[in-house]
Amino acid sequence: MDTRLPKDPHFNKFYSTHCKYLKLNGLQPKTIDAYSRAIRRIGNYFDAKVDNITMDQLLDYFHDLLESHSWNTVKLDLYGLKYFYANVLKKPWEDIPLIKSPKTKRNPDIVTIKQANQIFDATKLIDYKVFYFTIYSMGLRLGEGLRLKVGDIDSDRMRVHIRNAKGNKDRFVPLPHKTLLTLRRFWCCHQHPRFIFLGRKKAAKSRHLVDVPLDRGGIQVTIKKVVEEIGLKKSLLPLPSPQLCHSPFRSWR
Repeated sequence: MDTRLPKDPHFNKFYSTHCKYLKLNGLQPKTIDAYSRAIRRIGNYFDAKVDNITMDQLLDYFHDLLESHSWNTVKLDLYGLKYFYANVLKKPWEDIPLIKSPKTKRNPDIVTIKQANQIFDATKLIDYKVFYFTIYSMGLRLGEGLRLKVGDIDSDRMRVHIRNAKGNKDRFVPLPHKTLLTLRRFWCCHQHPRFIFLGRKKAAKSRHLVDVPLDRGGIQVTIKKVVEEIGLKKSLLPLPSPQLCHSPFRSWR
């Protein structure tokens, strides 16, 4: 289905308002992207006439959407349209009872301590190596690790302040002693006043001028290559006993 912006002035006014609400309500960038894409797709499907869609039309739309997309896309489009009704059209939303993804229960793969250490050993760049160790040792999501700043590390209470976590909520996680030592030694390599994991675009002698954290894409590409190199065929999840992992700096094993 087409996700380009329809060429219709009336629709574009609705869409512009929708995007403004998404940003002003402080939603996460990925949510903003998904909800705005949903309205573009729905706009194209209904020839830009989105202010008087009937229940039968919505059932047709989501039925056709599921033919070519995942249940996750159906869910995001449903949430995006519900948000659009409430904030832009100012209309009450009538739930669509037939749209319900099948329940599945999967037991996740757990990366063992040995496998985690293989990942750290096979990662050649020290900033990526320390990054992987940090998020595994504290059970962080990728984005949470990238957003870590120097001021988030509380060595007195041995905890880390995780900001803008899932649901735009803050939380605190325990800081393992080995992780604290690793982060301290790594930070001494660049001594940036804000970031722990710096973007890699500046030359080494200009690292203090870096104003962005490590790139998400680079992290994902590298870990994929490392996992393929060591032959690991599991999803990468937080470790059950992170304190048993060896530090990227071998003198602290």
